[in-house]
Amino acid sequence: MKKIFFLFIVSLLICSNIIAEDGYRLWLRYDKINNPALLAQYKKNIQAIAIKGTSPTLDIIRTELKNGLSGLLDSEIKITGNAGSNAGVWICKVADLPGGDNNKEIAEQLGKEGYKIFSKISGGKKVIVICANTDIGLLYGTFNFLRLLQTNQSIENVNTSSVPKLNLRMLNHWDNLNRVVERGYAGFSIWNWHTLPGYIDPRYIDYARANASIGINAVSLTNVNANATILTKSYLEKVKALADVFRPYGIKIFLTARFSAPIELGKLSTADPLNDSVQNWWNNKVKEIYSLIPDFGGFLVKANSEGQPGPQDYKRTHADGANMLANAVAPYKGIIIWRAFVYAAENPVDRHKQAYDDFVPLDGKFKRNVMVQVKNGAIDFMPREPFHPLFGAMPKTPLMMEFQVTQEYLGQATNWVYLAPLYKEVLNSDTYCKGKGSTVAKVIDGSIDGHTLNGMTGVSNIGNDINWCGHPIAQANWYCLGRLEWDYDLSSEQIADEWLRMSFTNDAAFLQSVKTVMLQSREIMVDYMNPLGLHHIMGTGHHYGPAPWISNLNRPEWNPVYYHKADSIGIGFNRTSTGSNALAQYFPEARKQWEDINTCDEKYLLWFQHVAWDHKMKSGRTLWNELCKKYYSGVDSVVWMKNEWLKQKNKIDEQRFNQVKMLLDIQIDEAKWWRNACLLYFQTFSKMPIPASYEQPDKTLEYYKSLRFPFAPGN
Repeated sequence: MKKIFFLFIVSLLICSNIIAEDGYRLWLRYDKINNPALLAQYKKNIQAIAIKGTSPTLDIIRTELKNGLSGLLDSEIKITGNAGSNAGVWICKVADLPGGDNNKEIAEQLGKEGYKIFSKISGGKKVIVICANTDIGLLYGTFNFLRLLQTNQSIENVNTSSVPKLNLRMLNHWDNLNRVVERGYAGFSIWNWHTLPGYIDPRYIDYARANASIGINAVSLTNVNANATILTKSYLEKVKALADVFRPYGIKIFLTARFSAPIELGKLSTADPLNDSVQNWWNNKVKEIYSLIPDFGGFLVKANSEGQPGPQDYKRTHADGANMLANAVAPYKGIIIWRAFVYAAENPVDRHKQAYDDFVPLDGKFKRNVMVQVKNGAIDFMPREPFHPLFGAMPKTPLMMEFQVTQEYLGQATNWVYLAPLYKEVLNSDTYCKGKGSTVAKVIDGSIDGHTLNGMTGVSNIGNDINWCGHPIAQANWYCLGRLEWDYDLSSEQIADEWLRMSFTNDAAFLQSVKTVMLQSREIMVDYMNPLGLHHIMGTGHHYGPAPWISNLNRPEWNPVYYHKADSIGIGFNRTSTGSNALAQYFPEARKQWEDINTCDEKYLLWFQHVAWDHKMKSGRTLWNELCKKYYSGVDSVVWMKNEWLKQKNKIDEQRFNQVKMLLDIQIDEAKWWRNACLLYFQTFSKMPIPASYEQPDKTLEYYKSLRFPFAPGN
């Protein structure tokens, strides 16, 4: 009897697709398709694959298809070099397709990185063609073909093509050379500089695969708070080793340049960008880099911001500094990405205004190979920000979007927050710079002002945790960044659907429930952290948890009280014409949605207005009661998120189910912490009670003020 029971359990385990998973495979899980009808369709159409040509990238395509299809179809698929009678899939350059003039049209449409997947009849037999103009285009097409299978799409009469909307699709690592990651919540840096260049960790290859699968084609390896050591010969040889790994995946390497490197490495007395010796030092250093890495992308620079050295140290402009470096990389077709995240302690002007004031006068003064990289909002990656006023204000300068993937201000790695809705909210915002429809997306793709240099980046959330991102769901934010960099018109829902299917299961009930949670998760977090336009009220330094009471830091703009300005009258930062007038930096049609307190979009109310506690909101509640409602509904919604997750217990692997469940418990506690601490503090100004219908805080304001986190990660 015991033997029969044992065999029964074993048979269940063998038949089950639910196995323990640690998340390492990300969305590139090639498990057997459990839809019999689709599996039969796929096997019928993919009996063999013909791939013409040889190159490192084509070898990668062969390996990816071999591994992917053997897992998905649970059978070995023959891969040949010629389109024989059994080849159900052809992978080839457009130039190698029969078809004459029609192929020229396809080639023109696809450009360097686009691809086309379509069915056609050849020799009386239907075949699926994956074509592109380049090997990298074929790699992108291959990953999309595998995505179709992973997400259970029919390939019976497939006909799809895709071309990236942005040329530079980047990931910025804030990784230090000692492997500590600034604002990193998933362990240490994956770059092991100590063992490079001799040891190539297989993880580097899997990292490149993951990026290529979503269209990312550039990475900056090092922190924008830069260390000049990365530019020394021994470290450049380490960088070369990574560049050699990434190149066949279509990924270029960028480095962050410390502006004072000529002093620190070259022993010069100055780093003045107009000094001949400084210019020669950079010219020679760039020549050295390109001798090792011929396709080096260029430099990303943070200068004269938060203590970093820069051209203003020598009474030069940001354009002077960027152009000096641009001249150095120009002969090699490199580019300079100059960050617009600048604000100064000695400048009393509203921090919201400072980047605009610094950079708009420089429009048209940057070299052609310079991009100005602008954060999505004017403060600093807040849970919700209005779009940065620089978008649309510098028509002569290519502007690159900078999002944050790592959740510095969004609960870090303990909170489930899907960021595609945040990214889409910004990209779809209308700047009105050239009239209605001048969205941020159209500014950064260059179409409004005719720029061919364009791009988007995100600050990485990747570390050496086994699942890469700390929180299993945080992988979706890496994924959605790449997908939106490729095509910013994709919806948050479509991207979530893809990622869930590829990362977990195609089960319809699971998808319906968890996709709903994902799409609402960011708004829920805003409610329990920064509702109604509140911002920058987190703990200082570590940025973990609430601390709206902090007022004793040396720099005023580092203090939360600077931003919420709560007093006995009300709360919020007046940025209208009667306040800092930051609204004047937006085009009239854009600022119209925020300048009148009675019609202001309430999502941004306290961002732009100082509002009385008894102000009547659109709901009919007073501002104070609306604030209470938001904070309490945010907590209740996290409880709902957990309940929805608990329904998935038997639909996915136990390991990730339990991990997310425990993290949701933490998130509930942290949401209550935010709610209680903020309302108790703001209550000291409003003098109004938290409505009796709500659960009252169980700890005092003094308790929350006493909390300390000296070893919080990412600080």
